[in-house]
Amino acid sequence: MKKRLALLIALIFFTGVVFVSCAGMETKPTEATFQTPAVKLHSIQVSMYEGFWHYEKTKPDRGTAPAGGGSSPLSLDFVFEITNPNAFSIQYESSSFFLFFEDYELRIVNDSSNPMWIPPGKTNSKVLFVTLTPFSTFAKFLLVNRDLAAKRGDDPWKKVEQWWNKLPEMSFPIGLREGNFTFRADGITKVVPVNMKYP
Repeated sequence: MKKRLALLIALIFFTGVVFVSCAGMETKPTEATFQTPAVKLHSIQVSMYEGFWHYEKTKPDRGTAPAGGGSSPLSLDFVFEITNPNAFSIQYESSSFFLFFEDYELRIVNDSSNPMWIPPGKTNSKVLFVTLTPFSTFAKFLLVNRDLAAKRGDDPWKKVEQWWNKLPEMSFPIGLREGNFTFRADGITKVVPVNMKYP
C-alpha cells in the first residue's frame, strides 16, 4: 500500500514538473510564423510647454545667448501601444519617423537605444519624445518648406506661432510619415511601416 502511494505521489510530482516545463516553453520563431506586431499611436502629449515667445540677439546678464536668439521650448511625448500577436517573445529594437505639423516637415524622430521585450500575446507601451523650439521650426521652414509655404501663402513665423498656441488642444493635424518600427525574434527581423495622423 505504501509503495503504491509513494509511486502515485512520484507520478503526480513528475507530471506536474513536465506540465510546468512545457507551459514555460515558447514556440520557436521562424520566418513563416513571425506575425507582424501591431503598432498603434495611442496619444501625443505635451510634456513641457511655456507658451509662445521668441527674442532676437540680445546681451544676457550672464552666459552667452544662442546665435539665433531664444525661443520657448516645447516637448511632445508620442505614446505608442505595441501588441505582440505571436506565441513567442519579441524585442522592439528601434523606430524612426518624420514629424509633420499639417503638411510641413519639422524633423526626424529616432529611437535606437532603448530596446524592449514584449511577451507573447501582450501589449506594451512605448514612449518617444521630441523637443522643438519656434526658432528651430522656423529654420526648418527655410530649409525644406519654403516652396510649400509660398504656394499656400503661409507666413512662416505666423504659422509657427499659430501651432504653438494650438498645441495644448491638439487642434491641428500632426503626421508621422515614412516611419518604421523594427522588431527581432531569435535572429529574425520584422519591420513595420508607420504612417499615422493625430488626432
